[in-house]
Formats: sequence, C-alpha cells, structure tokens
Amino acid sequence: MTVATLPAPRATTRRVSPLSTVRHTMTLAWRTLVQIKHNPMELLDLSVQPIMFVLLFTYVFGGQMAPDGNPKTYLQYALPGIIAQNALFATLNTGVGLNTDITKGVFDRLRALPISRMSPLAGRIIADTVKQLWSMTILLAVGMLIGYRVKTDVSQVLGAMLLLVIMAFAISWASVLIGVLVSEPEKVQIFGFTTIFPLSFSSSAFVDVHKMPGWMQAWAKVNPVTFLADATRGLLNGDAVASPAIKALVAAVVFAAIFAPLSVRALRHRL
Repeated sequence: MTVATLPAPRATTRRVSPLSTVRHTMTLAWRTLVQIKHNPMELLDLSVQPIMFVLLFTYVFGGQMAPDGNPKTYLQYALPGIIAQNALFATLNTGVGLNTDITKGVFDRLRALPISRMSPLAGRIIADTVKQLWSMTILLAVGMLIGYRVKTDVSQVLGAMLLLVIMAFAISWASVLIGVLVSEPEKVQIFGFTTIFPLSFSSSAFVDVHKMPGWMQAWAKVNPVTFLADATRGLLNGDAVASPAIKALVAAVVFAAIFAPLSVRALRHRL
C-alpha cells in the first residue's frame, strides 16, 4: 500500500511591480482626497486657518511691526513667512491621518490586500501634499487681495511652491514617526505644536533676525525655518535666494534621511 505525498504549498510572496506600486499609491492618495467630500470641515480648516493668520498678522500686528507703521509694509515681509509656517503646521495632518488609519484598523485591512506595503503611507503623504498646495494658493491669493505684491515672475513663484512642498514633504516624515509611535491622534497635535511653534517663531518668518537678542540670533541663523522663510521671501519678493534655498534643501535632505528610515521601521514594528 503506497501513500501519495502532496507537494508542500508554495509560499506566497508580496512582490509588487514598480508600476503596480505607483498605481496603488495613486489610488490610495485619491481615497484620502475623496474623504474631503464626506468631511468638508477638513477643507474648511485648510482654508480658514491660513486666512485668519494673514488677517491677524497684517491688521493686528502689522502696524506695530512695520517701520513706517503701514500694515501693508509688514505684509510684504511677513506673508512668505506665514506661508512657510503654514506648510510646517500642515504636516501634522499627515501624522494625525496616519495614526487614525492605524488605530481604526484601516492599515490592517489594507495589509490583507495584494498591494505594496509602502502604498498606504506614500498615498497619505502625496494626498497631504496636494492639500498643502491648496493652502499655499489660498494664502497667496488672500495676501494679494489685501495688498501683497509678488515682485518676481511666474517661474520663481512656482519655484517657491516647489521648495515649500519639498521641505514640507521632508518634515512630514517626522510627523509620520510621531503618528506611528503615539496611541492617539490628539497626541500627534500636542507633539507637533510643541515643536513647530518654537521653531517658527524663533526664525525670520515674522521678524528680522538681527532685531532679536544676541543669544537668539545665533539659533535663528541656523534654524531650518529661517532658511525656508528667507528662500520663499527671496523667490516672491526678489530678495537674495541662492544661499537660503540651498540651505533649505540641505535641511530637507537631512530631515528625510533621518526620519524616513525611522518612520518606516517604526511602522513595520507596529503593524
């Protein structure tokens, strides 16, 4: 009597082609953007908060901050810094959304699908980048309506937007790491605000660095937000741009090089 032995089942693999990875990523990015239709408050937050910042700094602080007492003079200086600060604050949405997906089990369901493991994370970041562009456009449009004037051409304006997106993309990896490590979305906001607020207000985003106390000038001159604000100001106002732009790009590379591997590793351990 012979016993037939069946071959051992072949282990399934999760290899996904690069083209499929891109397709999955774009599909999940679109999923994140479509959610705005069912949660319009998110789009309202991306629109109203930037407008409030522009109006507040122009009409409440502008007269006191401008050398000639004209709020529009201060607006010409501060708007690029406000856009830079808003880009940094918007990166918190990436960490909050990621943490929400993890805690609600969305990532567990996505892992059961034959898709790239990086697609959910990459899709979230791409979708939030599109939201960033919306906020930047709103800020620039409102600023121009109340008196701000772009003194460069279209190519430099697009260059400013691209630089802001690159820097926001790099810093969003820090938000991703926080979103993976903490247990609740609210904690992402707490960690983010306690980090971004000091960084943005101790930079050249709102005031001239040379008017700060000596000890604070030393920090402000190496603050990455200063590089980003000065580069954005140079691209929109026609000021010096080469040095701060290069420093901002270097800072973006450093942020991504440090936090991207840590974020991916933390995500793999948590899932």
